[in-house]
Amino acid sequence: MTGMPTPTPSRAPPRKRGRPRSFDPSTTLDRAIGVFRERGFDGASIDVLKRATGLTAGSLYKAFKDKRQLFAAAFARYVEQRRTGLATRLAEAGSGRARIAATLRFYLESASGAEGRQGCLVLAGLIEASTLEPALRDTLERTLAEHRAGLVAMLHDGQRDGSIRADFPVEPGADLLLGLLQGLRAVGKLRDPADREAWLALALKILD
Repeated sequence: MTGMPTPTPSRAPPRKRGRPRSFDPSTTLDRAIGVFRERGFDGASIDVLKRATGLTAGSLYKAFKDKRQLFAAAFARYVEQRRTGLATRLAEAGSGRARIAATLRFYLESASGAEGRQGCLVLAGLIEASTLEPALRDTLERTLAEHRAGLVAMLHDGQRDGSIRADFPVEPGADLLLGLLQGLRAVGKLRDPADREAWLALALKILD
């Protein structure tokens, strides 16, 4: 009588190779944001991004396809974080003028200290606007247009509630404020504003 055949040990299915377990999209984007803020798009090499995120080039490309896509995702996250932070300030301001003041103060704080030295990702994009790919440039233009539209709305609100003079030229005024805010972030790369309260009071005088 023959013995029963010895069963062949079953093999576990091969493990799929993928991203490291430590990979976290939010953390990766936050670290990439820091690199792009300091170096811009062109200046942020894959080697620098690898060191900052702790990921291999293969993991970065698997998650974001290429540097352009990584920049686009980082830019979107940065803009949303800034929008949320500013919205919290604006919710506490009662008038159009108060919302303009809150916006100016928000940018003043962002342009000061370590935060100011790291720079602004929107400003970094503006500096490189002429060399950015069309899709990235379009994203930057839309973001800047949204910022300007917010200023226009606050100026109109201020005229309606009487906190801003009725004959204030809203359209050029919005351009002036937008340039002032971006210029502030540029200067913040090198030094803090000399007197933030004096700067704020002076900026608000244009609304009187």
